[in-house]
Amino acid sequence: MRPRLLDVAVAAILAFVLLPILIVLPMAFSETTYLAFPPKGFTTQWFHEFFDDRRWMEALRFSLEIAAATALLATLIGTMAAYATLRGAGAIGTAFRALLVGPIVVPHIALAVALYLFFQQTGLGGTRLGYVLAHAVIAMPFVVLTVTAALASVDPGLEDAAMICGASRFTAFRSVTLPLILPNVVSGGLFAFIISFDEPVVAFFLAGIRDKTLPRMMFDDIEQNLTPVIPAIAVLLTGLSVTVLVSAALLRRLSRANPAPAGD
Repeated sequence: MRPRLLDVAVAAILAFVLLPILIVLPMAFSETTYLAFPPKGFTTQWFHEFFDDRRWMEALRFSLEIAAATALLATLIGTMAAYATLRGAGAIGTAFRALLVGPIVVPHIALAVALYLFFQQTGLGGTRLGYVLAHAVIAMPFVVLTVTAALASVDPGLEDAAMICGASRFTAFRSVTLPLILPNVVSGGLFAFIISFDEPVVAFFLAGIRDKTLPRMMFDDIEQNLTPVIPAIAVLLTGLSVTVLVSAALLRRLSRANPAPAGD
């Protein structure tokens, strides 16, 4: 009886998550100039309008640039932080790691307001650097978690052996540990990229007059001109997110299929 109830609960959750996507998907191909469900007819006009509109292309390019920079920054800092907190002083390292992943449980609206007030005082509001720093704060916890999981399975003695042979700590990490955790590092970077690319709340507070991310442009367009272009963009964003998440999952599976040597 319990397994059946569990199956029903899982099915209900999946339906709740997938239902909006199943509604938006056909609306993106509707022939009407307004949102209608069920859609009438079939056309790819709205996808063409998206790619032919310079405003949308500028927002897409800006989002890709910010997401790429965020992924690089979050991956670099997150990997170093994961290594330092796991290999550092026990309780202090654990406490610091908990602080690093704190943004996961803090509502984005609270982070957005705090970052907005801080950036207004420092002159970073509405700048590309401000965008990247803000998104890195949100994305870095996912890098820390994925890299920490990989580092936990790596025997610290491997680095110690390399240093006994004359390697510096950095060289030992780069030549011994990094290749073993690389799938998780890349996976964390992919998570950081998609989190930044899809993030709407912080972008709403930090958007400048000219440079706006794609999610922010979507919100503006919903207020002014609600057409099936919005569902078309949503379909493209969903496809990109699914592709990135599947890639990250495959990398995680690769990491498990080739486990790092661990201590006894």
